[in-house]
Formats: sequence, structure tokens, C-alpha cells
Amino acid sequence: MPTETGPSRSIPASEDGGTRPAARALQQFVLKVHSRCDLACDHCYVYEHADHSWRGRPPVMPPEVISQSAARIAEHAASHGLDTMHVILHGGEPLLAGHARLRRMAEELHRALDGHCRLDLRIQTNAVRLDERFCQLFEEYDIKVGVSLDGDRSAHDRHRRFRDGRGSHEHVQRGIRLLRQPRYRHLFAGLLCTVDPENDPLRVYSALLELAPPRIDFLLPHATWDRPPARPGGADTPYADWLITIADEWFATGRPVPVRFFASILSLLAGGPSFVESMGTASVDHVVIETDGTIEQADSLKTAYDGAAATGMDVFSHSLDDVADHPGLRERRRGLADLCATCRSCPLVRVCGGGLYAHRFRSGNGFDNPSVHCPDLAKLIRHFRDRFPASAHGGQN
Repeated sequence: MPTETGPSRSIPASEDGGTRPAARALQQFVLKVHSRCDLACDHCYVYEHADHSWRGRPPVMPPEVISQSAARIAEHAASHGLDTMHVILHGGEPLLAGHARLRRMAEELHRALDGHCRLDLRIQTNAVRLDERFCQLFEEYDIKVGVSLDGDRSAHDRHRRFRDGRGSHEHVQRGIRLLRQPRYRHLFAGLLCTVDPENDPLRVYSALLELAPPRIDFLLPHATWDRPPARPGGADTPYADWLITIADEWFATGRPVPVRFFASILSLLAGGPSFVESMGTASVDHVVIETDGTIEQADSLKTAYDGAAATGMDVFSHSLDDVADHPGLRERRRGLADLCATCRSCPLVRVCGGGLYAHRFRSGNGFDNPSVHCPDLAKLIRHFRDRFPASAHGGQN
């Protein structure tokens, strides 16, 4: 999912699969508070891939959807006796919703969940519009802030540009400087960087480290077998090679910052959990609520085909128990049984987990395929297994 800077959690998956795995409680919700963006990133899965459902939705989540979403989340928490609900404000670009609308969302969520469970509230932003008023609001409601940044100026501005072609790096840096102030430092959740092998990996890594983030997440670009990822120069495993260069430096310098993608591989190799959706066989426990109140599966499915994430449900007509029982979510709770025959026979399967579900799609047989990033994932996992000491496995996330 687009929320790799979200909470580090893992839900065990069924190993034998079964024919109809029991519905589990949902604990993570992505609220699409604004369905438009102030950037025109050419690698964006919302606007640049197969799904165009955003065109028919209201730009901003209206008050009635906010209230009903909060009520449904509270209802679900109470009925399952959950102690924490994780909510991520997302977009588009969520800061486009404005100070007043985001305040109302925070108030509604806190009010609805008060007395039921703890609220872990986060926002994932490009930080272009992040200002003092937003930071004060986030401090007031303890909203953790994840920022999308692809490295130094040249790397970041390669993809993350305004519609007139201007780069956004300078604006993002300004927002991050605000978050790094002592008053707001505790709100800084981390940096999310999309991998591009055209960028120099050590320059990217160094630029991220300079900002002293509490965590770094690396995200493989969204792609499918119908629309495979770019492989510059015809390289077989450019994404693995890029990540391995950083991983070697990360280890050589004492792992100065948690990197959840790397920590997940180490943990899984040691028989532990994953900290990201894209690795391991953990059960899916999150859904997306769009600006119009419709409920969808993981946002990354928009990469596959138009309507791939749809459930046909909404917060007004359906409970979250209804959503948890949706066939699409049930299918993704089957653990190893959900994977194709090639993946099930692979010795790396319990670490890789088939990769991100959306990345398996191919017209004709749907998701019954290995990840389109399979060669890169296999090389990366083998490198960690063979190069790094067993004592490092299962480390920080």
C-alpha cells in the first residue's frame, strides 16, 4: 500500500489457506480526504495508471462522509474490542483539504473513538503546502506526518513536478524543515522514497539521511505484467542492484536509521513478522475510504485495471464487518494458498510473500502470477541472506 510510513504492524496469515478464511477485524483505514493533487508526478498510481475513478468523485471529503466514516470506524472498534485504530489521511494531496477541514476530521475521529480505543492518526503528504498552521494543528491532535521525498533535487524533481514542469524539491524541503523544528520533531513519521534506478542510489540515500528522518521507507514503483517497470539499459535486476548498494552502505555504517523494507527482510529471514505490506504473507487488515464514502481495497490495486480496488460498498450502507467479509479481502487472507504455483514452490516465498498483490496482475489470469518485480526481490533477499550476519536478522523497523 501507499502508506509505507504508517504504523509497523503485521497480522498473521493462514498457512493452510482453507476454502473460506474467517473475516478478521480491520485496523487500518486510509481516508482519501482530497482526491486531487497539486503535483503531477509521472509515476503516480492514482492519476497515471489504469484506474480513473477519481474523476467522478468529489475533490474533498464532505462533512457527512467524515462523520459517517468516523462512526463506522468506532462501531468496528467497539464490536471487536480493538485497543487501537490506525487512520491515515491521504489523497491526492491531503493538505489540499485545508486547515479547517482537516481539523474537523481530527475532531470527528477523536470524538467517535473516545471511550472505545486509542487513535493512531497519521497523514501522508508531499509537504508542498505544509506550513506553521498545519504543524500546530498536527501537534494539537498528535497527527504523525510522513513525507514523500525521492532524494536530492535532481532525483526528486525527475518525477515529482508541478503541472508546469517546475520541480517541487525546494517546497518539500521547506516543509520538512518545519517538521524538524524541536516543537514538531515528535510528529515526523519518516520519509517515503520511490526507487528509480536512473538516480544515483548513494546520493539519494545521503540526501535522505541529511534530514535525520526517524525512518526511511523505500517503495518499488507500481507496475504489472501488462505495464512492467522500466529497466534502464536492459538490466535484469536494476531495482535490486540499486537497493543493494544502499543496503551495503546502511550496514557498513551501523544502520544509522530504520529502513522498514530492509528490516522486514531481516525479520522475515529470522522467522519474524514483516513491517510492510509488500513483503511476507501477513493478512490484509486495511481498506480505503474515498471522498464520496465508497470503500475500496488497497490503493495500489488501481495500478492493475480500472475498478480493481472496488468493493461495491460504502460507509452509509455497509458496516466495516461487511467490508471485511468481501471476497477480495478474503482471498488476500489465504496466506501461501493465495499465491501462484511458481511462488508456492519457491524457497524464498515466506520472505517475499509474492510481493505486493497489485504487482502480480496480468490480463488473462489476473493475480495468479509472481510479482513483476520477482527477479529483483529474489536477488535482494538472497543478498541479505548470504551477505549479512544472522545476528542482524530481525532488527529495527
